[in-house]
Amino acid sequence: MKKLELHWQILIGMVLGILFGFGMTYLESGKQFVIDWIGPFGKIFVNLLKLIAIPLILASLIKGISDLKDISKFRNIGLKTILIYIGTTVIAISIGLTLVNIMKPGEGISKETIAKLSSTYAQDKGVQSKIMEASKDRGPLQFLVDMVPDNAVAAMSDNKLMLQVIFFTIFFGISMLLIGEEKSKPLKKFFDSLNDVVLKMVDLIMLSAPFAVFALLAQVVVTADDPEILAKLLSYSGVVVAGLILMICFYLLVVALYTKKNPIWFLKQISPAQLLAFSTSSSAATLPVTMERVEEHIGVDKEVSSFVLPVGATINMDGTSLYQAVAAVFIMQVLWPEGLTFSNQMYIVLTALLASIGSAAVPGAGMVMLVIVLQAIGFPPDLYPVALALIFAVDRPLDMCRTVINVTGDATVSMVVAKSVGKLGEPNVKDWDDHLDEVK
Repeated sequence: MKKLELHWQILIGMVLGILFGFGMTYLESGKQFVIDWIGPFGKIFVNLLKLIAIPLILASLIKGISDLKDISKFRNIGLKTILIYIGTTVIAISIGLTLVNIMKPGEGISKETIAKLSSTYAQDKGVQSKIMEASKDRGPLQFLVDMVPDNAVAAMSDNKLMLQVIFFTIFFGISMLLIGEEKSKPLKKFFDSLNDVVLKMVDLIMLSAPFAVFALLAQVVVTADDPEILAKLLSYSGVVVAGLILMICFYLLVVALYTKKNPIWFLKQISPAQLLAFSTSSSAATLPVTMERVEEHIGVDKEVSSFVLPVGATINMDGTSLYQAVAAVFIMQVLWPEGLTFSNQMYIVLTALLASIGSAAVPGAGMVMLVIVLQAIGFPPDLYPVALALIFAVDRPLDMCRTVINVTGDATVSMVVAKSVGKLGEPNVKDWDDHLDEVK
């Protein structure tokens, strides 16, 4: 009998997890049972993916750079990657602003709903911590300072400092090229071997993916907020989701027109990474799976994927940037309509773009970015808690959706860059048990 493909296994796990979660909400101790006995398995899975993210970046990026032979190729790939990421982010923000100005979801929110949201969430520790984190004094070039670590080992110990790890790894890889092939050969062999080992770890971890997403989604359902509040924020959520769907359509159009690949085939190959992105709400946790799918199942050469995807997981936040645009204008429509000027909306484009570069690829980073955007347009500081309370109830489900867009955008850009430099080949799928007979 033919084995069920991985994306179908994960999808079944997600559906069963949602149904199980809803079922447990009707039992008196159901929520606590899921939190105590089901949720930990999802957390273990996410921890395993985060565990190998840094070793994978180190191994694959150094291997990719050392395979180039010519340093000018790396400069070419790097420049194209950054420019395309900036372009897709601007398109995402523009789509968000267009939709929110046309559909005006903020005009449907009553004063009673605002009061209820404020009393429920304004003093929430999560809301207050986001405001505190975003309110730190930061100069205009602070994101450049944050890219350069003062301790490489410390940077590798924190997934939020992935951009610092990428900086160190690129510096290390380029230095390897400059000492010559003969002297760098032992190091190259080590990182080539490490890369193969880490990719095999991805294959092994993915064996548990269907069970893990079951646990993750069950916990999300039982810990969901008041359904009545969620229903009242449906118009705002609908605008965000509509924008994210349009971004998916944009990616598929690029795949079809530029790379000449079937967009449905592309979605099928990248779907396990998309489903994990939805379940975990973290581009960083999904990165190992994204790299494995793009390299082995789509055919992007490691020279390209090893740079484009880690950088994308850190600076390419198309889904999150689109959400910033919609959320900022929605908040102004409700709380500060006099601030809805054309110049402020242009500030939103610029600030959301810059904030996305320095944003951590972890759950909840979008809320911090939103405060930074609101600060840039002069939003009244005393209204920050109410503003975040307004959207806090639906932030987690929307975070799950926008992370899917972030990951899809990374995969799309890796294909575009690979095609532009002649590095988009044929898939070469490897299974977890390829060498099992050798060790039996």
